[in-house]
Amino acid sequence: MRHLLARTLAVLTLAGGALVAAATPAAAPAAVVPKTPPLTTPWTGQVPTTNPLPEYPRPQMTRPEWQSLNGEWEFLNPATDAAGNVDRTAAPPLGRTLPERILVPFPVESALSGIMRDDDRDLMFYRRTFTVPAGWSGRRVQLHFGAVDYEATVWVNGVRVTTHRGGYDRFEVDVTPQLDGGVNEIVVRVYDPTDGRGEQQPIGKQTNHPGGIFYTPTSGIWQTVWLEPTPVSSIYSVDISADLAGDTARVRVFTRGDVTGHTVLAEALDGSTVVGRATGGFSEFTVPVPGARRWSPDDPFLYDLRVSLRDAAGATVDRVVSYFGMREIGKKLVDGVLRPTLNGEFVFQTGTLDQGYWPDGLYTAPTDAALASDLRRQKDLGFNMVRKHLKVEPARWYYHADRLGLLVWQDIPSTQAFDANRTPAQIAQLETEAREIIDEHRFSPAVVTYVPFNEGWGEWSLAGTRRITTDLKGYDPTRLIDPHSGYNCCASKGDPGTGDIIDWHVYPGPDAPPPSATRVSVLGEFGGTGLRTPGHEHSPNGQYFAYEQLSSAAQLNDRLTGMLRDARRLMTTRGMSASVYTELTDVEGECNGLLTYDRRVQKVDTARVRAANTDLVDASKRLNPPVPAY
Repeated sequence: MRHLLARTLAVLTLAGGALVAAATPAAAPAAVVPKTPPLTTPWTGQVPTTNPLPEYPRPQMTRPEWQSLNGEWEFLNPATDAAGNVDRTAAPPLGRTLPERILVPFPVESALSGIMRDDDRDLMFYRRTFTVPAGWSGRRVQLHFGAVDYEATVWVNGVRVTTHRGGYDRFEVDVTPQLDGGVNEIVVRVYDPTDGRGEQQPIGKQTNHPGGIFYTPTSGIWQTVWLEPTPVSSIYSVDISADLAGDTARVRVFTRGDVTGHTVLAEALDGSTVVGRATGGFSEFTVPVPGARRWSPDDPFLYDLRVSLRDAAGATVDRVVSYFGMREIGKKLVDGVLRPTLNGEFVFQTGTLDQGYWPDGLYTAPTDAALASDLRRQKDLGFNMVRKHLKVEPARWYYHADRLGLLVWQDIPSTQAFDANRTPAQIAQLETEAREIIDEHRFSPAVVTYVPFNEGWGEWSLAGTRRITTDLKGYDPTRLIDPHSGYNCCASKGDPGTGDIIDWHVYPGPDAPPPSATRVSVLGEFGGTGLRTPGHEHSPNGQYFAYEQLSSAAQLNDRLTGMLRDARRLMTTRGMSASVYTELTDVEGECNGLLTYDRRVQKVDTARVRAANTDLVDASKRLNPPVPAY
């Protein structure tokens, strides 16, 4: 791709790897030996035990210096007492070697972690040492965690520096005051009961008793841990959104430290060419992008945004490189039917349900290439959208969606599915995590829709659903809100009547609700047609689930392409505007994927499925009124 970020990321990957090799002390040879997973993927054998997932973890806000803390950590999983209890406030094991070794950032239950254990103990400790490069002297050092499931408390050199709750969002802390000039110790305590002990934490599809459509739990550190030097006054985050009518990007910069008298210079770049620049403060301002090239699945063009924090004298004290796509999401009447729009035009959104599970790494893909491959396979099959189902991915997954051009519906991971009992504190925690997920994905042009509830899972009241979905729409009005995907199913309290979308689940389907004056009609899940593939299956309980079992690849091809043709018909007869096929891959006890769980077998024909999807999308584009000629 042409934009500067691609080159920046390549440099940062190399620079980051070199920093890790040079700056992380090798106290002992790597002792982690990954276990044998139930299935291997094409990338299982490519995972290094000294520096797994070495890529720069935050494609937005890139800086040239960083240090990965992925790799071998010491590990302790304390036993429960006689009554099966654990002390979630247990004192950290400071200054002593722990008995086991784990490969971070793979979940404890995964084979790649080297532990591969789920013994319901719920409490675990991680420990390692690190040194800070001498060249970072005089700057602040930020310690970043991509995600830890679920409650994490961190000590650096014996000092408690932070506690964080939430298994799907990042957190960071300035650890400069705790560092010394030599070897530093970090200890992390994690508490994660999943769906046990009455905690009612957001868990998505995790369960302590996997089977059917629910899967093996994933505990502990499961995304990259890393260090980053920043100036005393620095940029914390950058929000970017497009204004197509004005050919501008709206920019808002958030900072840390004392920025009295400081200003921000933002420069939009096409490759290495600056196409627009503007100076502003810390409220929103606009950067011109003349003749802006629109981002879409057909042309996922990304601009770079170079943001410089300047002091009162005009000197640059911090600089980051971000990226953005010039695209807008909305809804409007098209031939009398309310439709979702991309850059002002209706485009049917045809996607798959993507669980994001791996037989070797569970929540964590074995490599960055594997992470990107799932998205590439969907794109090759002609899908232009993916529903990220009850999980949140690492930031690099969204970068791959941005650069490949796949629209993303982002679910908010649910609390325990079929239990509606919630305390006010548990509801408030869910809302806090939902807002954090939105904050972290404002950068992504691919993310176009948020889905707060699914089939009534964890839904405590219809009034609560209405309030939360309305609040989240107000929190990010630049995206659509699908308040309740599959409100016609399962434990649902009913149609909330709020948001931008009305959403049914119909298996095998397809079918859809009629649109209204305020909500577009979508089929949030359908299909679920199963085809078993012996030799490429793994089920924890030996049973395999699908909504409809087929016996051959020919049947599956005929069934899927027929459903896509039916979706094209429903687009005009029922006003349906999007559909989500279940699902991208088999997962543990489910055999209804287009790919096997190990990603080694594709069950459907690329050309046939791509042609059916292309016909559907092209037909939707023809529904738009012709552009007037001037």
